[in-house]
Amino acid sequence: MQQTCRNPWCKSSFEVTDDDLKFFEDASPVFGAKKYLFPSPLLCPDCRMQRRLMFRNERRLYRRTCDLTGKQIVSVYPPDAPYKVYDYKEWISDHWDALSYGRSFDSSRPFLEQFAELEREVPKTALLIRNCENSDYVNNDESDKNCYMTFASGFIEDCYYGRLVLNSRNCVDCNNVFESELCYECCNATASYHCFFSQNISNCRDLLFCDQMVGCGECIGCVGLRQKKHCLFNEQKTKEEFLSMRDELLSSSAAREAASKRLSQLKATVPMRYGAIVNAEDCTGDYITNSQHCTNCYDVVECQDCVNVWDTQMNKNCREMMIGYRDELTYNTMGVALDSFKCYCGVYCWGCQEIAYCQHCFQSKYLFGCVGLQHNQYCILNKQYSKEEYERLVPRIIEQMQKSGTWAEFFPVELSPFAYSETIAQEYFPLSKQEVEKRGWRWRKENDEMPKVSKVIPAQKLPESIAEIPDDILDWAIQCETTGRPFRIVKPELEFYRTMKLPIPHLHPDERHRLRMALRNPRKLWERQCAKCGKSLQTSYAPDRPEIVYCESCYLSEVY
Repeated sequence: MQQTCRNPWCKSSFEVTDDDLKFFEDASPVFGAKKYLFPSPLLCPDCRMQRRLMFRNERRLYRRTCDLTGKQIVSVYPPDAPYKVYDYKEWISDHWDALSYGRSFDSSRPFLEQFAELEREVPKTALLIRNCENSDYVNNDESDKNCYMTFASGFIEDCYYGRLVLNSRNCVDCNNVFESELCYECCNATASYHCFFSQNISNCRDLLFCDQMVGCGECIGCVGLRQKKHCLFNEQKTKEEFLSMRDELLSSSAAREAASKRLSQLKATVPMRYGAIVNAEDCTGDYITNSQHCTNCYDVVECQDCVNVWDTQMNKNCREMMIGYRDELTYNTMGVALDSFKCYCGVYCWGCQEIAYCQHCFQSKYLFGCVGLQHNQYCILNKQYSKEEYERLVPRIIEQMQKSGTWAEFFPVELSPFAYSETIAQEYFPLSKQEVEKRGWRWRKENDEMPKVSKVIPAQKLPESIAEIPDDILDWAIQCETTGRPFRIVKPELEFYRTMKLPIPHLHPDERHRLRMALRNPRKLWERQCAKCGKSLQTSYAPDRPEIVYCESCYLSEVY
């Protein structure tokens, strides 16, 4: 069944499949003997994902006051945000009770209007973190130790400036790095050690400026190699030649720039796999591992029967979600994870069962339209009900939403606490300020306060060698050579650069993150033909890109 996106700036056509309808049949809630079916979505998959991402501020942090204790804290909500914001430890404590904000449902008013009033009043947690130690400047992280400016990461130690860094140590300026150590400026790395300026690597060590490498060591500027050692720009060399070039690259910015350009030229001549899809059956998307029957999915591991899902692990039969872990029959959510079951249209709910239209609820079940509840059940708009009362009232609310056309649709954009420019929607669906405001969405300008420092230095005037960097650089502000924004170096970061003999970065952390994100293919598929056999492909390499793209079988025959 073909549908047309309701957004006036989009109006693209999309299909609602028989599999979608079957999922709606399986996942929709039942009260009494009646099933309240999810209707076909009103927006196309991209617009649906964009709307969910507008509720996720990962990286923009602000200093503000905790509204419970008065102490200074770091938060994703700016000081002028119209909400009460509590430090996370206070938010999860028993110093306040979210049930005290409960209110009765008024059938004469739209449900989402009443939810919006509740959402504005219930205090918000400054950051979403869990079991983190000495890691005050992280968000959406779990079990970090001695980390700084890492986001959507977990089980890491001594890591700085990264996103989706998991089970790793001593990794700096990395994105999507797993089970790795001593990596710098790496993107999409697994089980790798001491690798710099590299991407799409697995089980590698001592690489510089490499891409698409598996099981390799001590290589520079190489692409698409398997089980190789001491190669420079895909040519076999000696260990002495490798060490000589490595020392030159680490000491000379001109040599690094030349190596990066030469790598780009080499990539244009080496076949690329159509997608990073490994040990997967009947899957489309990119960066899919050990999964089955996943459609239009990105960065998923050990998932099954999922559609339009991003950044998830071990999910089963889920649709339309961003961030998940061990969830099942969950639909239209952002940040709903940790063994959640039959959760619908939620934001940041962990370990929950059979909840709908909830935000920041944890270890709870049978909730509808609740905010900030922990270990609760049978609540509507944060008001406690008996099981029988709950099961009588929820169908009435759903029927009202069915009449208004809002049932099973995600929260409207107006309910996002963040401006578009603060969220990761801007990373994956970039828009100008004018475009954002034309759509009626909010924009917040990035305002950098010059830190109180002893010296401000343009990045291009920094000493080239890390050996020439004085200790008091920790009291300087460096001006990014691209954006002019000031940034500082923190002590453990400086120690990492000195140990690894790496130069001080010349770009603001946000600009470094933007460049790493640009290294990854977009989360979008195009029809293209294998450059060798002509087979039709669905790939994240757009047809007008210069790379040579092979299907799976042609690629494997080429590299092995």
